[in-house]
Amino acid sequence: MRNPVTRFMATASIAALTLGALPVTAQEAAQATPPAANSSEAPLTAPDTQARRQQVMPESFADLVEEVSPAVVNINTSSVIERPTGRMFPEGSPFEDLFRDFGMPSPNQNNPFGQQQSPQRANALGSGFVISDDGYIVTNNHVIDGADEIEIEFRDGARRSAEVVGTDAQTDIALLKVDAQDLPFVGFGDSDDARVGDWVLALGNPLGQGFSASTGIVSARGRALTGTYDDFIQTDASINRGNSGGPLFNMDGEVIGVNTAILSPNGGSIGIGFSMAANVVTNVVDQLREFGETRRGWLGVKIQRVTPEIAESLGLEQDRGAMVTDVFDGPASAAGIRPGDVIVDFAGNEIEDDRDLVARVAQAPIGEEVDVTVLREGHMQDVAVTLGRRETAEGNGEGGGENRPSDSPAEDELLGMKLQRVTPELATELGLDEDQQGLVLREVEPSSDAADKGLSPGDVITEAGQQPVSSVGDLQARIDEAREAGRKSLLLMIRRGGEPRFVAISIQD
Repeated sequence: MRNPVTRFMATASIAALTLGALPVTAQEAAQATPPAANSSEAPLTAPDTQARRQQVMPESFADLVEEVSPAVVNINTSSVIERPTGRMFPEGSPFEDLFRDFGMPSPNQNNPFGQQQSPQRANALGSGFVISDDGYIVTNNHVIDGADEIEIEFRDGARRSAEVVGTDAQTDIALLKVDAQDLPFVGFGDSDDARVGDWVLALGNPLGQGFSASTGIVSARGRALTGTYDDFIQTDASINRGNSGGPLFNMDGEVIGVNTAILSPNGGSIGIGFSMAANVVTNVVDQLREFGETRRGWLGVKIQRVTPEIAESLGLEQDRGAMVTDVFDGPASAAGIRPGDVIVDFAGNEIEDDRDLVARVAQAPIGEEVDVTVLREGHMQDVAVTLGRRETAEGNGEGGGENRPSDSPAEDELLGMKLQRVTPELATELGLDEDQQGLVLREVEPSSDAADKGLSPGDVITEAGQQPVSSVGDLQARIDEAREAGRKSLLLMIRRGGEPRFVAISIQD
């Protein structure tokens, strides 16, 4: 049987549990048949004509549930899994004695001669919702992942086989299609309009019990778990295993999220659930519907968040934007973007942080020119970039310089760091490119700001103040310049294991 996927969070005793399709028996599945409902030729709630309901405690959610519930479906999946072969324990193993001492049959007794056993069919349940009258259905990718057969169960009792139109593991979204017409369906709302404290309604098939409704509020916005494109709405509406893929509605009957995961120490709802925001989902669904796959924009850079320390070192008034740490052979390189640039505007939108840029690039059209504004050496510059496609460029990248004499210079100490110039021999010793330039950290004073910022022996400083450094003298010159400019910190580019990142180090005496 399929098991839910567990993601462990920072606290070891608490796990973020993806709401995996719930394993069920045939008898349990038969008992989960929901009551009947009528179909409709139009969206169950028309966003452009429906007045926004007041965000006060309603006397009842019954009218809203009655409006939207015909579009919510149960998803039954079936897959064939191979049963284990061979003996679990070697013959005469002490584990066999252990089972016998406790009066239990040994697992080896089920297959004592290591015979090939026949495959076993596993069933599971999840949730979903219809988004068009001709049978397109949205759910979570993990609900149908690996399934051989997918059956959709509607609230009127009808059952229809479904085909997979496309999936996106990055956002855990899948688009299905059934052969039907005139189905009741619901529309997406603008998830950016959802405010913390707004009422929400979650519908689905929790724990295989059939159709169920729960209510709560938006507890938080913009939550990220582990994915690159995560933009979760957190809610205290009760959602459990089997709710995966079900809709989260606002009070206008619009879908503002797809229920995906919960945070729980015991696998049950404790009031911390996560729904992928509709504004992410709609873009994915549109691409899956048109192409059968996602086609995300690709800029060709590595970026990091602009921290207050980095902002101060660059003379920025606000710590916003996304700092470029590396540039691949691609759109950004062709447009002239380079490491150390801070992207502050993309396609006419101010960039708040690195996550904001990732989301905007992903949704930008491939092959079309977009305007990008970067801060470089204190000046704003506009560049035009023609985006590539991330799916075809994933993993591509390139990382030069003038060779230096092969002597072994002495170590010098600056800012609590013992530094040594990188030589070809040292580069080979550290696993760096032969022509790598910079300063390698040999020791870091535990009480230094460098240690507080996470620098450690083996790190290589390649830039200081957005200028290359190849000697301790270069670094000292950058420190002096920053102090003369009245700055309290100096921006360093650090490479660790070939991966670049920027760190702002205090230069105060």
